[in-house]
Amino acid sequence: MIREDGSPLYHLCSVIDDVDFAITHIVRGEDHVSNTATHIQMFEAMGATPPAFAHLPLIAGAEGEKLSKRIGSLGILDIRDQEGLEPMSVNSLLARLGTSDPIEPFTSLQPLIESFGFDKFSRATPKFDAEELVRLNAKILHHSDFPTVQERLKNIGLCEIKEGMDEGFWSAVRPNLERLKDIQAWWEVAHGPVTPVVDDPAFLEQAAALLPPAPWSEKTWQEWTNIIKDKTGRKGKDLFMPLRRALTGMDHGPELAQMLLLIGPDKARERLLTRKAA
Repeated sequence: MIREDGSPLYHLCSVIDDVDFAITHIVRGEDHVSNTATHIQMFEAMGATPPAFAHLPLIAGAEGEKLSKRIGSLGILDIRDQEGLEPMSVNSLLARLGTSDPIEPFTSLQPLIESFGFDKFSRATPKFDAEELVRLNAKILHHSDFPTVQERLKNIGLCEIKEGMDEGFWSAVRPNLERLKDIQAWWEVAHGPVTPVVDDPAFLEQAAALLPPAPWSEKTWQEWTNIIKDKTGRKGKDLFMPLRRALTGMDHGPELAQMLLLIGPDKARERLLTRKAA
């Protein structure tokens, strides 16, 4: 247990730490199974009660490849600092990965704790897919209310600094977020500047002329598009897509009924009347 230079090996240090901290359960990879018998003997030799041990299969990549720092596999710090993912997305995935339970988004630990069991884990190698983590992250944000994220928006300079970054804005854009930081892009879409995509200037000019007068309400989008439909005969994608592309500069995004209110009459008219061709 002691190296030639007098320094202790991992095994001795590990067991001493576990005794000092009164560790009751140890969960680690199956690559440590061979160490466990030795560690138990060391606990007993020190007069300590051995903890309960559990060994889980090592996680592989989406294609079955081994995960390691050396090949740049995603680590916890990367997930937090670079990827900007929610802690509960990681918890939701890892608590169920390799079990027979479905992997679902959870916003609190309690239901995961209540359903957790070591007997649910298979001996087969579970595969970690980073895209699945992103999908879970998006679903968690979609179910998060404004008070849950308000303080974090303040911390990244997006709440209280930007007028209108409130519960209404959050409710409008959260269905389109994958990461919390994505909200910045939708703020720019709502408040500008954006580059409108102009497919049909004549149609957009007509739509601008038909904009209802302020003040606007949640009914304004439906009222406006009904008028446009009656006047032009357009409907479906031919009606909505040119309006979306002109108002937001994008082919997708939050419901236009909500985005129109966030954009407001002045910016909406300005974007519709832009003459730059797509």
